[in-house]
Amino acid sequence: MAEGSLSHTKWECKYHVVFIPKCRRKTLYEQLRPHLGEVFRDLAGQKESRVEEGHLMLDHVHMLLSIPPKYAVSQVVGYIKGKSAIHLARVYGERKRNFVGQHFWARGLFVSTVGRDEGVKRAYIRHQEQEDRRLEQMALWR
Repeated sequence: MAEGSLSHTKWECKYHVVFIPKCRRKTLYEQLRPHLGEVFRDLAGQKESRVEEGHLMLDHVHMLLSIPPKYAVSQVVGYIKGKSAIHLARVYGERKRNFVGQHFWARGLFVSTVGRDEGVKRAYIRHQEQEDRRLEQMALWR
């Protein structure tokens, strides 16, 4: 069950990726969330990659990325983070004082490979926000 192909290669390489905005940018990030999904999909496509699933939480980003084996995961995610920060600075930076796009995302990321548990990872990403709300409600009763 090959996901993609290159001239002499069939591949299926998927990764669960999580990264965050810098702490002081969380309020701004919340305002920009609706615009980021399309930006991430376009940028991934420029690296022959695809966002299979994604969810923009209040303080972090979850994505299931399909990346060809000729690219390192850190290379593609670094490209997405860097170019999206520049895009945000160009498009929305004029509206906000002290907005520097290149420093929008925090350094680093979490990444794990996705194998047989792809369905579980997809559901996790899709329902992450509801699960967080459920856990917060449970904590109120303790």
